[in-house]
Amino acid sequence: MKTLTIIGGGLAGCEAAWQAASRGTPVTLHEMKPEKFSPAHHLPGLAELVCSNSLRGDSLENAVGLLKEELRRCGSLVMEAAQATRVPAGGALAVDRQLFSDYVTRKIGSHPLITLRQGEVSEIPAEGIVIIASGPLTSDALANSLAALTGERLYFYDAIAPIVSAESLDMGRVFAASRYGKGDGDDYLNCPLDEAEYLRFVEELVAAEKVPARDFEKVVHFEGCMPVETMAERGVETLRFGPMKPVGLTDPKTGRFPYAAVQLRQDTLAGDHYSLVGFQTQLKWGEQARVLHMIPGLEQAEFVRFGMVHRNTYICGPKVLLPTWQTRHRADLFFAGQVSGVEGYVESAASGLVAGRNAAALARGEAPQAPPRTTAIGSLGYYVSHADPKNYQPTNITHGIMPPLDNTPRDKMKKKLLIAERALAALDAWRGSLVGTNP
Repeated sequence: MKTLTIIGGGLAGCEAAWQAASRGTPVTLHEMKPEKFSPAHHLPGLAELVCSNSLRGDSLENAVGLLKEELRRCGSLVMEAAQATRVPAGGALAVDRQLFSDYVTRKIGSHPLITLRQGEVSEIPAEGIVIIASGPLTSDALANSLAALTGERLYFYDAIAPIVSAESLDMGRVFAASRYGKGDGDDYLNCPLDEAEYLRFVEELVAAEKVPARDFEKVVHFEGCMPVETMAERGVETLRFGPMKPVGLTDPKTGRFPYAAVQLRQDTLAGDHYSLVGFQTQLKWGEQARVLHMIPGLEQAEFVRFGMVHRNTYICGPKVLLPTWQTRHRADLFFAGQVSGVEGYVESAASGLVAGRNAAALARGEAPQAPPRTTAIGSLGYYVSHADPKNYQPTNITHGIMPPLDNTPRDKMKKKLLIAERALAALDAWRGSLVGTNP
């Protein structure tokens, strides 16, 4: 049996390793930590969540909720770990970062067919079955090797939200509630602002000093993780219709929605750390402390981690990839995760799942297969291999990249549920038709 080499121990790489090993394929998984860390990583283990601890919406009418259900049906390690380490987050699936990483690291380390090798890989192996899952924070040496392979090096800037200590919050100003009472109804902490407080906050946020990009780089942000100060620059009301939206949050002191609100999401199972939801930022650390201390309830907040900006590297999938996540010019070379042009933890896991299964199929002498395009997993593979290469941008899973229904109902909720029903039926039929073990 041929051995599969996987470069990168993030969510995509670990999911790929688990899927391949579960199908009898020996795997060597390379992870550069703890020998070398990227600017955004700090945990020594595998599958570290960097930008957020949230895996987003968990209901079937959400495209990402559908994707998660498809992953569960396919035996996803990432979904298993998320369920085991989840924290309260209303209608979303959020996890304890440390426990999540520990869970995946333990599972990968205990599998008899997976060998973990720590240390940087600086170039793409010339031979053998290989999955590149190095993530958006690919080291410079390996990124140069990718550029030599693809002929270009694409990137965008991503931002990380700050995390604060729970015991430093002023609970006399903060109230617990989930928007519209979702989940247990009080899964988030909320900092209410009146109009004057909001306007002063936006003014200082826009004026605050930012970390500059290097002179030769054009700053391109991913819309799904736009820095909060960049959103504020688009208009004074932008944040009130975005991360500071007050709708659905009733302040128990007034019985009304506040003018604006900052939500805090539990970041650890112990509840001792909270992240600022939607507050990704590229402000300098001193400016973050100054401006964010203006938020009611955060006046004395202690920052466990400040927000930061990092540059994400990715390839132009439509020029390089097939829907099976194989490269067009080399059948035994696969890509998976955010380096391939998907955006988001769940999407990265999904690409790793398909790449790992197909690499295992190749090792057994079987033909790799792409999931049906009517599934969320299949739609991701289709997007990265068929999008317009001239304007290729990373994407989350959305209903917009899935095929439309033959007869679309007017009711939007019914439409989304029908898309989910069609996707799950197609996924189950596809799984049942697969050759080999563990469909």
